[in-house]
Amino acid sequence: MIGGVQNIGRIPELQKRILFTFGMLAVYRVGAHIATPGINPDIIKQFFENMSGTVFGLFNLFSGGAMEQLSIFALGIMPYISASIIFQLLTVVVPTLEQLQKEGEQGRKKITQWTRYATIVLAMFQSTLIAVALENGQFGDGAVANPGWSFRLMAMITLTSGTAFIMWLGEQVTERGIGNGISLVIFSSIIVSIPGGIGQLIELVRTDQFTLLGTLFLLAFMVATVGAVVFVERGQRRIPIQHAKRVVGRKVTQGGMSYFPLKVNTAGVIPPIFASSILMLPLTLGQFTENPTIARFTQDYLDFGGLWYNVIYVALIVFFAFFYTAIIINPSDVSDNIKRMGGYIPGIRPGKRTAEYIDKILSRLTLIGGVYVAVVCVLPVLLFSRVGVPFYFGGTALLIIVGVALDVIGQIEAHLVSRQYEGFVQGARVRGRLGR
Repeated sequence: MIGGVQNIGRIPELQKRILFTFGMLAVYRVGAHIATPGINPDIIKQFFENMSGTVFGLFNLFSGGAMEQLSIFALGIMPYISASIIFQLLTVVVPTLEQLQKEGEQGRKKITQWTRYATIVLAMFQSTLIAVALENGQFGDGAVANPGWSFRLMAMITLTSGTAFIMWLGEQVTERGIGNGISLVIFSSIIVSIPGGIGQLIELVRTDQFTLLGTLFLLAFMVATVGAVVFVERGQRRIPIQHAKRVVGRKVTQGGMSYFPLKVNTAGVIPPIFASSILMLPLTLGQFTENPTIARFTQDYLDFGGLWYNVIYVALIVFFAFFYTAIIINPSDVSDNIKRMGGYIPGIRPGKRTAEYIDKILSRLTLIGGVYVAVVCVLPVLLFSRVGVPFYFGGTALLIIVGVALDVIGQIEAHLVSRQYEGFVQGARVRGRLGR
């Protein structure tokens, strides 16, 4: 890959795609610092300083600090992600959506269009709630300069338009840039906090609050953790599929061996996102309620970094890993597709036996992947509460960063390989003409 990076400048199309991606992400980061009209950013920022372990802290992380400043991009891309997850879940229970998904490209375009509409509806709902909360002083007294319906309408239009623009920007990056645009938007939102964390660590070392030896051990541990995440994320269990000879008209297609790959972490980052949202909801409610029973319950059983917090967090991650994997991969459908293509798994009878075999392997991989994701997600909790690390390392953020980076590198490599192949074919044609 290092040698291939040197050839990027020699491919104009790839160079334009990379520059376009950087340009769009730069526009997104500029918009994240433009405050919503009619609010006091200083009061909002002061409110978010104590929200690191709540839903607001999670939203602020994925918005790259835009929520903390209540900028025009404060809602970020989370409404689109929520709408996408909702439609994925509905595809399993609604026959119409399931049929559309099986229709191919046209069906997926229709579902994508409905997802956009749902995103706008969710953004309007969330922005209205934020505007009302601002007026009621939930984010601090004096957060709104001129409360009233004019402010609510302006805040709703501004925040919803910001989410719609980010959604459009992500689709443009996917089409004309490099990598998945929505994922890169989240990626850029997360990595902007890295320089601040490094600065905090340097300040702690300078003031002797963190030892230099401890810092070196921490950096080595971080490098090892990233390496382990990369290793597992690239890990696959490849199921061999044997294809028999088939006669189509006068043509005889030769049989061969192919593989059906199953990732170790099939569910990706969806389980920790679901688990974090569910677990942080009572913590957030405890922040806004004066009921002593609720406050005592959240303090005793859901204290950030406590034993019960970690136990419930791990259990929820493993549960959602199985739940989401069951949604996106149906062993019976996979078995039918293999049989329809004239293939079979060596030593396994086609049909029900093949589905049971795939389900058995998938269950084992899901358990391993769920435990792996749980360990990575509990890591920042332990580092923050036990070791006193001043920045957020690990968890969903690390999984997203590694996953997106691997995807972008893979697409760059694909462009480089395709160009090399085209050059090889053209060279072969030239040599063939000269040979004549």
